[in-house]
Amino acid sequence: MNKIVPQGDINGNAAAGTKVLPGEAGCVARCCSRRGACLSAFVLLLLAAVAALIALVVILGSPPHTPGAQACVTLTNRTGFLCHDRRSCISASGVCDGVRTCPHGEDEDEALCRDVPQSLPGFLVAHCGNPASWIYSDQKCDGTNNCGDCSDEQSPVTSCPPCGPGWWRCPSTVFKYCDCIPRSLCRDRVQHCSDWSDEHSCPGP
Repeated sequence: MNKIVPQGDINGNAAAGTKVLPGEAGCVARCCSRRGACLSAFVLLLLAAVAALIALVVILGSPPHTPGAQACVTLTNRTGFLCHDRRSCISASGVCDGVRTCPHGEDEDEALCRDVPQSLPGFLVAHCGNPASWIYSDQKCDGTNNCGDCSDEQSPVTSCPPCGPGWWRCPSTVFKYCDCIPRSLCRDRVQHCSDWSDEHSCPGP
């Protein structure tokens, strides 16, 4: 009759009568130790990679989610803001005015409007004679005294072309205008030019 020899208990310990090859027990211990060391090294490398990625994002900043602001020319030949659809061009003064004009509303984006005018791209801003004053770039040379001191219409701060066909050149007596007045104000029996040329010389609209 063959004798059955128990192989081990439930804890994996060798039972009496089980043969263990020389060096087998030491090998098992070494292998387990090596696996633990490898696992620890892998975890440390993974944590180091994550830390390096976080540091890179902090240094370089997070990637932009939207394309940068770009200039365009409006139908009235003025500097404008190109919407992200690459088709809509709105006037510079339409940016950060509280009204979403672009199809996706990027002209009122928080990052763009958080600290006007510092947060606006340079092509949207024009500076007045008073360093503390500014206007939108499409308000320069439009015939209107937007700066309050006519520096947006007159040299040496601004170099504007001559009065357009719908304007009459004269020294204006009206605060709203500078070197030109609308021809619609001519021949209305009200003085708008200091030399009265709006009533005597201007041919009218």
